[in-house]
Amino acid sequence: MARDDRERGTPEMRQAISEVLPLAIGVAISPVPIIAVILMLFSQRARVNGPLFLVGWVLALSVVAGVAYTLADAADVSSSTSASDTVSWGKILLGVGFLALARRQWAKRPAPGEQAEMPKWMGSIDALQPVRAFALGVLLAGVNPKNLVLTVAAATALAQAGVTGGDAVGGIVVFVVVASLTIALPVAYRLLGGDGARAKLDEMKEWLGAHNAAVMAVLFLVFGVDLLAKGLGRLS
Repeated sequence: MARDDRERGTPEMRQAISEVLPLAIGVAISPVPIIAVILMLFSQRARVNGPLFLVGWVLALSVVAGVAYTLADAADVSSSTSASDTVSWGKILLGVGFLALARRQWAKRPAPGEQAEMPKWMGSIDALQPVRAFALGVLLAGVNPKNLVLTVAAATALAQAGVTGGDAVGGIVVFVVVASLTIALPVAYRLLGGDGARAKLDEMKEWLGAHNAAVMAVLFLVFGVDLLAKGLGRLS
């Protein structure tokens, strides 16, 4: 019997992963948070602030995904036609919004040789207290509009697909782990790689800073199309 349960769970777990994986990659590819954590890793409190930023990031994603899944599952979006249609229309609207943001980001990209403008708050990262480093991780993961939308979309997709119990938890865990890789890897590399890691991380920071608008434009385009397709697919 236990074996049969495991066999039934395997395709459900695969479905859970397929629902969240593309959206998790979208959260992971977030140039501004990656630049922020790299700057933090060479600040006065790098060995404390870097890991605390990561903890805040992981915690925020976990809470948002857990709450969104619980609410969507309670609304019975997997079997209620009206609730499912509401979620689908929400995805369509978000998809249209992402396409509009893609156009805007592409128009904002700097001309060749022009310095990309970064948020002003990055200038204060070197002096951040540990509590603020943690809070910044929470804000950039759970309050940042792009990441908030993608996290909620992943959680509601699990509920809409009818994934429940351990498979839903597994799907959320996979989502959080994948979405956190681009933050966790620089932290681990800096702590374990020593001073030799600085040059590589600096190169990554400079590249992301120069191409932030273009990266975000492509990302918004991909997820705009993806959300539109998923929303329309559920309605038809």
